[in-house]
Amino acid sequence: MCRVVDLQQAVLAKNDACAHTLREDLAARGTALVNLLSSPGSGKTALLERELTLARSRGIPVAALTADLATENDAVRLARSGVPVKQVLTDGLCHLEAEMLGGHLHGWLPADTRLLFIENVGNLVCPASYDLGEALRIVLASVTEGEDKPLKYPTAFGLAHLVVVTKMDIAEAVSFDEKEFRANVERINPGVEVVLTSARGGEGDGLMLDRALAARDGAPVHIPVMTRKSHHVHDAEDGQPCDEGHTHEAGHTHAAGHPHNEEHAHAGEHTHAHPAPGGHAHTTDPDTVASSRS
Repeated sequence: MCRVVDLQQAVLAKNDACAHTLREDLAARGTALVNLLSSPGSGKTALLERELTLARSRGIPVAALTADLATENDAVRLARSGVPVKQVLTDGLCHLEAEMLGGHLHGWLPADTRLLFIENVGNLVCPASYDLGEALRIVLASVTEGEDKPLKYPTAFGLAHLVVVTKMDIAEAVSFDEKEFRANVERINPGVEVVLTSARGGEGDGLMLDRALAARDGAPVHIPVMTRKSHHVHDAEDGQPCDEGHTHEAGHTHAAGHPHNEEHAHAGEHTHAHPAPGGHAHTTDPDTVASSRS
């Protein structure tokens, strides 16, 4: 058991070092990364498509990278917004990692990008422990998933800078109890903002985009209690090198309160085989799709 825990800690320490490096690189070029986490079927892709379309209509340079175990479906949908989109196929890996992500961004991300949205693999367990170098971590839950979702996935919700409720247009039909949901979020992550949205009905249009832009421009970001209790930082000098091949400039700061969880718990304390970064990706501009495998 100790060897399993030690391996997990080593993997996560290296990931934190790579995330720190990636965050500095993106900040140096004026880009903020927004990490979106949710269960499958939460409506994350539909909401993100609306936000990307809105950003384009406002003339805000944005891009999106979406990760799935298989298919290019989400990239095709997001590309309808007209912004640069890239699909990463993880071939069974249940989450993205910072080093993997950095490899996919290298040479692809447009230089003027202000916001980079990462649609993480649909999963609230594994991705919760992996910092991707984000300025803002958003956890989404639909009204169909139950008011106790935050209690069932405390790491995911406990490390969120923002919680987004989706599919509010059907909240009454499924008897969604907004008050109970907010109370459960507050138990796990006191003080975090909860916003209500509907990709179909238009409720909350632009809220996610506005919060991301504010974080990019230096507005204070909510610091979860879980982060404050277990805050730790690994950088490239602490024996966990990050081999992303990025250039770095001294003196850059990153958004306060990026998520770290010292426990880094995985269900069943399992480990994963992590493929080398590089592989199979699909780059999707409004007219073209290309692929990248991690």
